Amino acid sequence: MSHTEHRVLPADFAASGPQPVAGTNPQNTRRDFLRAAGLTGAALALAACTNDVMLFAPAGPSRAVIGANGSITLDFSTDVDVLNYAYALEQLEAAFYVNVVANAAFASIFAANEQRVLRDVRDHEVVHRDFLATALAGARIPNLTPDFTSVNFANRLSVLNTAKTFEDLGVSAYNGAARYLTNTDYLVVAGKIVSVEARHAAAIRDLLNNRSADFAPSAFDDANTPNTVLAAADPFIVESITAINT
Repeated sequence: MSHTEHRVLPADFAASGPQPVAGTNPQNTRRDFLRAAGLTGAALALAACTNDVMLFAPAGPSRAVIGANGSITLDFSTDVDVLNYAYALEQLEAAFYVNVVANAAFASIFAANEQRVLRDVRDHEVVHRDFLATALAGARIPNLTPDFTSVNFANRLSVLNTAKTFEDLGVSAYNGAARYLTNTDYLVVAGKIVSVEARHAAAIRDLLNNRSADFAPSAFDDANTPNTVLAAADPFIVESITAINT
């Protein structure tokens, strides 16, 4: 597979670079764990792989209906709008983690190793968002307006519990939307994204309850319907999003 870099990543993402992984040393940071699991490599390859972008290029225009008040209706009878559904959720996640890391209290409420994990997760979500935006091109829905007024970004538990909600929701959204995709190439790339989202979910759960079974409480992840996912995401998005033909 030939890889060609086509996106400008955040400066601190590019500067962080791959770090040596110290095998099974118990002193490894969580970031080492994520890197050992291939998190950064997977996300970076997803953003830079020309073949993936070509496979993910939409075959036709979006059938999404944009209302005068900014409301969005996604038509799940077309693969393009299933991808737009994923793009909407990735916009939300990316915006959340950008706010987390940019908050003035970030360095005081999270330990150094936890900061590295959250920065990595932020960078992955930005890559996911930008990848989908690039692949959808003119067929993508407009930029969404996040609403994080219910989140206290200066409170560790508020941040992590919201992150847990978003990561679990993202995994269940991809799992639940897979059956609507008719193009197997799209399904392959979506599978690459959801596997990374699931690692995010495990990492956030570990930050909340270190060295517990919470990192993977079930042998099978949830697969929620688009309407269930959009209802859960609604308090965090100004625009109303609904799904039809589900």
